[in-house]
Amino acid sequence: MYEAVYAHPDGESTASRVASAARRYDYDGIVVRGVDATPDYDRLRDELDVDIVEGVEIVAPDPEHASGAVGNYRPQRELVLVRGGTNGLNRFAVEQPRVDVLTQPMADDGNFNHVLAKAARDNGVRVEFDLAPVLRSDGGTRVRALSKLRKLRELVEYYDAPYVVSARPSSHLQLRAPRELAGLGDVIGFDREQILDGLREWGRLAERNRELMSESFIAPGVERGRYEEDT
Repeated sequence: MYEAVYAHPDGESTASRVASAARRYDYDGIVVRGVDATPDYDRLRDELDVDIVEGVEIVAPDPEHASGAVGNYRPQRELVLVRGGTNGLNRFAVEQPRVDVLTQPMADDGNFNHVLAKAARDNGVRVEFDLAPVLRSDGGTRVRALSKLRKLRELVEYYDAPYVVSARPSSHLQLRAPRELAGLGDVIGFDREQILDGLREWGRLAERNRELMSESFIAPGVERGRYEEDT
């Protein structure tokens, strides 16, 4: 199982520290979802005996800027995530096969409906069940977060859209063991196995993309494969 984390300078803790904590919590690996965090991935994998996936979470003001960023990062990063939170960005992300994950779709003014769920399914874009607001808020904010999360789950289940699960930790102190997140799932109306499978999906995505990136390499500067643009 994998957790998708923010590492310094995008988060408060270094990738090394988060990865060490993840290993203690019995994770197989972590996805580093920052833009500015550039740890020595190979060295850390060898030293810590835990997989570290080179990801990027694109945070853009609108779909046009997001599209440019996806084009830039797709050949470079093992996982490409797009942060939602607006209707336009949510729609853009699920309609792009080059995008691996739509994150935080229900944040801010974002909405998710049956049209987006079907697009995510058809394009193979994973929808993130973001547990952070439930874990790290209270009162009315937590109640609203729960309501949005349950609505999202119903749509994802009904339309069989692919998904991932994350507590979105920005430090090693916010990391939660898989069994803790599964227990939280019981409390908020998710099936335990649903939560665990969402954590596993990060690893499956990374494995698939690494294989695609390896197969697409022909020679320096020449690539082909799933993410190749038509000319």
